[in-house]
Amino acid sequence: MPTVDVDRTDPDYRSWLKEAVRKVQADANRTADTHLLRFPLPEEWGIDLYLKDESTHPTGSLKHRLARSLFLYGLCNGWIRPGKPVIEASSGSTAVSEAYFASLIGVPFIAVMPATTSSEKTRLIEFHGGTCHLVQDPRTVYEVSAQLAAESGGHYMDQFTYAERATDWRGNNNIAESIYEQLRLERYPEPAWIVATAGTGGTSATIARYVHYMQYDTRICVPDPENSCFLDGWLTGDAGTRCATPSRIEGVGRPRMEPSFVPGAIDRMMKVPDAASIAAVRALESAIGRKAGGSTGTGLWSALRIVGEMHAAGRTGSVVTLLCDPGDRYLDKYYSDDWLAAQGLDIAPYARALDTFLSTGVWPE
Repeated sequence: MPTVDVDRTDPDYRSWLKEAVRKVQADANRTADTHLLRFPLPEEWGIDLYLKDESTHPTGSLKHRLARSLFLYGLCNGWIRPGKPVIEASSGSTAVSEAYFASLIGVPFIAVMPATTSSEKTRLIEFHGGTCHLVQDPRTVYEVSAQLAAESGGHYMDQFTYAERATDWRGNNNIAESIYEQLRLERYPEPAWIVATAGTGGTSATIARYVHYMQYDTRICVPDPENSCFLDGWLTGDAGTRCATPSRIEGVGRPRMEPSFVPGAIDRMMKVPDAASIAAVRALESAIGRKAGGSTGTGLWSALRIVGEMHAAGRTGSVVTLLCDPGDRYLDKYYSDDWLAAQGLDIAPYARALDTFLSTGVWPE
């Protein structure tokens, strides 16, 4: 029987692939690391709270890291091809970053997003050359994305499945390695807690795995907003957990337990009221003069709660959370009193709680 020998070498494609990978890697090479900002707390508490400011990436959010990793993963797997579109299901920020990388390597990009996505995010996607495909039911973004990819011959990036696989959690300049390097000269270089919200689950998985791999004692907390499935799935162990109502906090909170979420790596979770998230993000502006998105508020509320626990117990140390994206994308939502009223959200009790805590050191709940 003769040897079956099929050689599919395509010199033109390999030449295009090498150039595409070079462009994506060059983007990382010329991008400085993001800052680690301090949230002001009384010195006598002996507790330092930091925010990893991911809003300074070229596309303005934490998702720039993810998009870069996903594009390298898709390119090196041979899934992204010249002239064929990349399609993504997103609540906005990942799509902005993926549109940027698609433009960088010269392929079309289509973002499948809920119709409620902020207008600023759709503007940014289109600014980077992408196309927005809006759906009324957020639960359909996965199926619609897969269908568009099948019809066009393109690649459905599927961040919710591949986020935890595409990032090298052992190091290689991931966000966890960056946090520890930036804390190296601080008074508490190994944080007691890192707080990371979950959209895909990829960031919390990367940080938790890195912590375990490096044998740190840091604990990982994942806050979950209202109308999201991560906490329920984590408590029950049911990966099929679903939620019918979409999250009001863009970028985090999902209608299903996403495949990239790694529950076994997580130490703690919290369910944070949406009004508390928005109160926290407004408190952040008062504290450091920076607007941020609602997901940052979800993480900050939880981080401050942990700081309160540490202070009450007389413990010292550091806590890290994320500044995920800038608030100018949400001026018509989280910074709009009219939007809050339309949503039936009263942030006043949570704002008072934060004021009380920051002035007295006593967490009011």
